[in-house]
Amino acid sequence: QVQLVESGGGLVQAGGSLRLSCAASGRTFSSYYVMGWFRQAPGKERDFVAAISWNGGSTYYADSVKGRFTISRDNVKNTVYLQMNSLKSEDTAVYYCAARSGAYLYIKGREYDYWGQGTQVTVSS
Repeated sequence: QVQLVESGGGLVQAGGSLRLSCAASGRTFSSYYVMGWFRQAPGKERDFVAAISWNGGSTYYADSVKGRFTISRDNVKNTVYLQMNSLKSEDTAVYYCAARSGAYLYIKGREYDYWGQGTQVTVSS
């Protein structure tokens, strides 16, 4: 079993910044897991945001966040981060982290095996 717990969400003004964290635990969790961030706005489907390889050497971003968001990880702490800068109202959503084993940067939600409960990010304009 793998548990993922997100934190760091909140209310921020447009142009501001937030850093989300995702703490992973569980007997079967491995630092070799690929980690991803997704988000879901009200009435919309869940969308890919960013993914990072097991060693942090490779990252991939959705076009909508490229240049504004940065995904990183600390394998000693089993934690993945999403630094979000220059936030816009359209970034408002519940943000989820996800994990799976593998060698690629997966961008489809159905490709991930484990999910957190989500953290709300609200950007006021």
